[in-house]
Amino acid sequence: MQIRFVIPCLLGLEKLIADEVKALDAQDVVSENGRILFSGDWNLLARANICCRFAERIQILVGAFPARSFEELFQGTKALPWEDWIGSSDAFPVKGYSLNSTLFSVSDCQSIIKKAVVERLKTKYRLEWFDETGPVHQIQFSIMKDQVSLLLDTSGYGLHKRGYRLEAGGAPIKETLAAALCSLSHLRHYHTLYDPMCGSGTILIEGAMLAHNMAPGVNRAFASERWDQVPENVWKQERERAQDLVLRESDFAAYGSDIDQDALAIAQANATRAGVAERIQFARRDLRDFSPESEKGTLICNPPYGERLLDLKAAEEIYKLMGQKFPQRRGWSYTVISPSDDFEYFFGRKADKRRKLYNGMIKCQVYMYFR
Repeated sequence: MQIRFVIPCLLGLEKLIADEVKALDAQDVVSENGRILFSGDWNLLARANICCRFAERIQILVGAFPARSFEELFQGTKALPWEDWIGSSDAFPVKGYSLNSTLFSVSDCQSIIKKAVVERLKTKYRLEWFDETGPVHQIQFSIMKDQVSLLLDTSGYGLHKRGYRLEAGGAPIKETLAAALCSLSHLRHYHTLYDPMCGSGTILIEGAMLAHNMAPGVNRAFASERWDQVPENVWKQERERAQDLVLRESDFAAYGSDIDQDALAIAQANATRAGVAERIQFARRDLRDFSPESEKGTLICNPPYGERLLDLKAAEEIYKLMGQKFPQRRGWSYTVISPSDDFEYFFGRKADKRRKLYNGMIKCQVYMYFR
């Protein structure tokens, strides 16, 4: 069975995700702003959930159509084959959003879509009432410029929730974004990774997992694991496949430091849960005392932003200090994510490459130094 999938993603990560799903054997990959579309079978559904590092979730595209009235929305929804995906006892809540469209009331659209799905399933199952006590099949709708997309979420919790980060320090970076920074920095299994403002250790943990090809979702559960429609052996096969691809031996090492001892304790616990604790050394250290342990290194960090933890002047002082502690040096690269358009001025050098990314709702630049 060929299924059309959609991955919603942080703006700026589209190419990374498109390349990632191609490597997972996805077909007909199409990149759009904020989402990737591709095709595959049940195994790819499980594989994408288990292995995708940068995606927010994996959705099934049930159908798409234009709608400028509630009647068009109702009839377009009812015409789709919901019985292929939703069983007679399954739960199917509805949520979504509408942007720049005639149908702007989200609550009204939600009610219309729910009613249309119920009417479709009534005719297929010859039932007048659905108790919805079975596995959840979350229906997600998006209406953009009068174009409706109706999807089923297969992931449940967002894919950034790997399962290892039970606690986090102040203003933590999302796991998916941390993994993306490591990938954009071309981190490899023979590199030494540094984060001198590591907080709860997310960048270092995601870097260690990337370097050893450890699937980020191999130890967590997904909503569609409970679906009767998905062959039971698919998940077992794909978890075994992911485990077989792990790189067991490498020269990778990582060093994290922070001034907050409580954050470091959380980082150590997170690294242990992620299975990479033996690859990472944590130490309490001020940025002023940063001193690398190797001749070459890949440094990636998410310094405090003036918008969140510190006032802007304090953040700018940190940028100046970073410029002093991260000199141009053969065999070294530095990747810093910041919302400041003046980062290069305070750091003291123009970046060799810049890339726009969002950290949550905060528009940022990734400043990369490698020459």
